[in-house]
Amino acid sequence: MNPPSPVFPDRAHAPGRAVCVPVQPGPAAAVRVGAAADPVDAGRWPDVARPPKARPGRTALARYLVRGALKNLSLLAPDDGDADPAAPAPPRLVLHDPDAFYRRIGGDGLIGFGESYMAGEWDSDDLPGVLTRLAAHADDLVPAPLRRLRSLWVAARPAADRNTPDGARENVHRHYDLSNELFATFLDPTLTYSSAVFPAFPARFASLRDAQHRKIDRLLDLARVGADTRLLEIGTGWGELALRAAARCARVTTLTLSSEQADLARARVREAGLADRVDIRLCDYRDAEGRYDAVVSVEMIEAVGAEYWPSYFRTLRDALAPGGRVALQAITMGHRQMLHTAATHTWISKYVFPGGLIPSREAIDAHSAAAGLRTVADNGYGPHYAETLRLWRERFTARRDDVAALGFDAVFRRMWELYLAYSEAGFRSGYLDVRQLLLTEGTPR
Repeated sequence: MNPPSPVFPDRAHAPGRAVCVPVQPGPAAAVRVGAAADPVDAGRWPDVARPPKARPGRTALARYLVRGALKNLSLLAPDDGDADPAAPAPPRLVLHDPDAFYRRIGGDGLIGFGESYMAGEWDSDDLPGVLTRLAAHADDLVPAPLRRLRSLWVAARPAADRNTPDGARENVHRHYDLSNELFATFLDPTLTYSSAVFPAFPARFASLRDAQHRKIDRLLDLARVGADTRLLEIGTGWGELALRAAARCARVTTLTLSSEQADLARARVREAGLADRVDIRLCDYRDAEGRYDAVVSVEMIEAVGAEYWPSYFRTLRDALAPGGRVALQAITMGHRQMLHTAATHTWISKYVFPGGLIPSREAIDAHSAAAGLRTVADNGYGPHYAETLRLWRERFTARRDDVAALGFDAVFRRMWELYLAYSEAGFRSGYLDVRQLLLTEGTPR
């Protein structure tokens, strides 16, 4: 089942912001799952609080396949006497409750794998390391003949998560309106929630602000944003790109569906004295009006949903004045992996990004061309996202107590740690990439 919305701490709503109110689960609602687990509020996290009902055949198959894969990748601690003391220790997955772990995977596949971590049934001394090894071998973890049984372990995406105009608002609300204070615990002072571009590795948190500005400036340069450029931004975030563009004396219209982001972005624009150059609209991209010299959209396409990619690219094309340019930043995955993911309800879509789907380069090319746009430049830099996510994850875990003080319980904190590590692993393994693309008109109107 889907988590309730919002599934996170209760909120006392006041004009312009949502406030997290810490909630202590009552004795009847608390269920302890796994040897290392904290109490789980069964009302708030029903599918985490209790493993699915035992299905012996599927559980046995999951145990056989998953245990074999973990041992083959040296991710499980070796039996006594099996370890080579001279060999460097690989990352380890430590099972606190093996029966619940395998039962969840047997019942719900990778959703169960994630829920088992949320429940505290397994841990790791190097969570991104374990996940990176799994992601790098994603295509050979299950023997080829058994891959045909994939449909037995996966569920279809819920119809309620479709990005209709109303659905898109709800999906955005469930992630981006959690709390501005939550995001501020791990983002740099620019509050930029997308991949940075670093001058060198390993990256340091102290360099993240400049690295985010470097990324933004590259996009603005791609779109040739300068004095009096009419710029449309689809996906405001917390306003840093709009601020950078306005500082170039551009005239910015920026669209968001997140009321939390819009309120803080407006405050930041006013504080910078740029309110006369930035118009922040609480508006769906499908309702964009006017023609612009440039359109910029940063990691927005992933939230659109495959069903609405044609509408998204038509909006980009229709928003361009003659000679205009579109600069996109997009996360991508392989096309075959995208097709599988598009048909599957995943742990990420259930708990983190409802309605989202990462496109492939082929999907971007096809949909942009169908809308009358052509790709002029395409630059991938996935390792920079891995470093960005590492810095966010380290910051989040270091400030775990601050997150708890905002009212986010232990299950949420483990969920968020897994989400950041899971994403980092995708980029470190090459399963995911991030790209900056320049699109221009490809066909006459």
